[in-house]
Parts: sequence; C-alpha cells; structure tokens
Amino acid sequence: MDKKVIDINCDMGESTHLWNYSLEQDLRLLDYVSSINLACGAHAGDPIVASTIIESAYHKNLAIGAHPSFFDRENFGRSNCAPAPNQLFQELIFQIAGLKALVNWSGAILHHVKPHGALYNMAANDKILAGVIIDAVKEVAPEAQLYCLSGSGMAIWAREAGIQVRSECFSDRTYQIDGTLTSRKSPNALIENKEEMLKQVARLATTGTVVCVDGSQIALPVDTICIHGDGKFALDYAIAIKKDLTEHGIAIQWN
Repeated sequence: MDKKVIDINCDMGESTHLWNYSLEQDLRLLDYVSSINLACGAHAGDPIVASTIIESAYHKNLAIGAHPSFFDRENFGRSNCAPAPNQLFQELIFQIAGLKALVNWSGAILHHVKPHGALYNMAANDKILAGVIIDAVKEVAPEAQLYCLSGSGMAIWAREAGIQVRSECFSDRTYQIDGTLTSRKSPNALIENKEEMLKQVARLATTGTVVCVDGSQIALPVDTICIHGDGKFALDYAIAIKKDLTEHGIAIQWN
C-alpha cells in the first residue's frame, strides 16, 4: 500500500519594514516544508533574500513557486485593490517572470504560482480577476501549477484553461461554511492554539474535511496545506506539523 503524502507549503521571503522579518527563520523553515512561495516584490521581498532562499531550497529539493500580489507594500498586499485588468496582467507578468528568472538562474524550475493576500482571496470566486491571473501564468510559466483556494471558482476556471491546479487549504486560518477563509478583520481569523492547528491539519490531511467557525464540517479537496511564514508561530507550527503527520504515517512531499 502506498504511503499517503501531502504537500506542506510556506509563504516566505517576505522582507519588509512592516514586520520583524527573519531570513534565518525562513531558512530554518525549509527543513519542515516541501514547497515554498516566494514574495515577488509587490507586497514584500527583494532579490537578495529571494536568491538566498532559492539556493537553499534548490539543494533541499523543495518545490519553488512565485507569490505575486497587488502592488501594495504599505499594507502587505492585504488590502483590496482594483487595478484595471491590463494593468494587473502586466504587474503579474513583471513579478512572475522576475522570480522565474532567479529560479532558473539557480538551476531550478518554477514549480508553481500562488497569489498572495487580497489578490488570492478576491480572485478565488471573481472570474475576471481569476482570468487575469490564469492568463499571466499561461503567458510566463505555462508549465507551472497554480495553487488555488480549495473549492474555489478559480480552481475550476484554471483547470478549464489547461493549467494544473493544486487545491490549497490552510493550517492556521479558520473557515466559513462556504469554504472561504474568515476575514483577517475578524478576531477569530487566525488559529493561534497549536493543538487546534494540529487537529485541523490532521483532519484535512486524513479526511479532507475542516470544521468551520460555526461548528459545521465541510469537505474540501486537499493537495497542499499552507503555513504562513509571517505568522508569529510559523516555525513552531512547522516543526509540530511535520512531527504529527509523520506519526499519522503521512509523508510531506510536493507533487
């Protein structure tokens, strides 16, 4: 019987003045995840930080992805924006192509693209925004996978466009009954109790279900589970997740 595997991804390289960024922590996180999403400069990040992480991730055989955003460093890419579709398309091309060049220069390939923050959430069920992201991926990295919110419209539209999709769920975020993430403006948006977080990850990895904030349970396709690298418990959570999944007989591996 084949051993069950799950991809654990982490947003990282998010160097910015908005929080006390630690490159050292990001490099330590690489030992506990299987894929990474690197900030492309729009919400955070810079070429030196990205190149340093890429080199280490490549030697650890991790999947490397681009993590583009609205151009919104002032709000860490977490404010809803409304650029014209053509403008957003060019901004995404700029970000994905730049990160892809750094990845290729290291000898690796760009494995995936995962939108960040407000762009990710807004595009999940907005066909126009999702279409811009899909077009940008097809233009710059047609071989790359697209990490999408599990059960979202964007996952459906991307597959229809011929892009390989990975359904993403979250270790440290709470869910609404419709499968969307609880807004960060709500006090219960984040899971800050390690035991609760581990229960959610184990449930997702073993049963493909999640318990929503109202106590109901919904089914979600799960290919990859995210750890937010900017979270104050990120490293502690990553270490605990790897240990717990191993004890459940689940290997952490990208695909």
